Amino acid sequence: MKFNDIVKDWTLIILGILSAGMGLKGFLLSSSFIDGGVTGISMLLSDIFGIPLALLIFFINIPFLILGLKQLGIAFALKSSLAIAGLSLCLAFMPFPDVTQDKLLTAVFGGLFIGAGIGLAMKGGAVLDGTEIAAVLLSRKAHILKVSDIILVFNVLIFTSALYFLGVESALYSILTYLGAAKMLDFILNGIEQFTAITIISLNSEPIRVLITEKLNRGVTIYQGKSGFGKNGLENDPRDIIMTVATRLEIPNLRREILEIDPKAFIVQQSVDDTTGGLLKRKGLH
Repeated sequence: MKFNDIVKDWTLIILGILSAGMGLKGFLLSSSFIDGGVTGISMLLSDIFGIPLALLIFFINIPFLILGLKQLGIAFALKSSLAIAGLSLCLAFMPFPDVTQDKLLTAVFGGLFIGAGIGLAMKGGAVLDGTEIAAVLLSRKAHILKVSDIILVFNVLIFTSALYFLGVESALYSILTYLGAAKMLDFILNGIEQFTAITIISLNSEPIRVLITEKLNRGVTIYQGKSGFGKNGLENDPRDIIMTVATRLEIPNLRREILEIDPKAFIVQQSVDDTTGGLLKRKGLH
């Protein structure tokens, strides 16, 4: 890696550690609310047994880091180990103000800070919670399940346990914390300009191609297709299919202009997690 890339990655990881530390010590710990994942398990065990949270976060993550070392490479495992160790040290030694006693504000903003911290660390190529590692590896083994499904099941078990040990109110506020963290994580990783893949099937493919390439300065892929069902004997009628990728801020204007060219155009949209290469600007950090 280039030196600038290393500096950028570790800047993001350090900011992520500080943000997660603020969410935990500045909001959640004083109210006995928990988050999801390994962090949530650590917080729950700390609340039940009185074990320091900093120790639990580090040691409970070790098995997941070993899995990451075997499956995802030494660079990722080393970065993540240092990031989690940094978070543990941050929780053990760095003072944070107890921002508010309001339970709703605590749950919402605690989740936002934790989600931002996890997202920033992931932008830097590390994780602060080993749940994501386990979910990725399990999804590879069980092809039916997605990563999000595995994380959801994992967190349902955690919050069910919180319902028993912490009580109904704390468990419900903890779920709110988790939802806030998940939304902030998605925002950090995808930003406001989340990519969308667009497939356009139209008899007026050439004007649409010109619109996308010349007006939007986007690359397109054109492949040949046939009409599988059509009126007036148009079955198996050849036509071009156009595929491009744009940000969701550009989608409404693009759809409008396509339909002005061909009101009968068939348009399909699909969310895209990320892209590499092509005539597509990289997403900024929002």
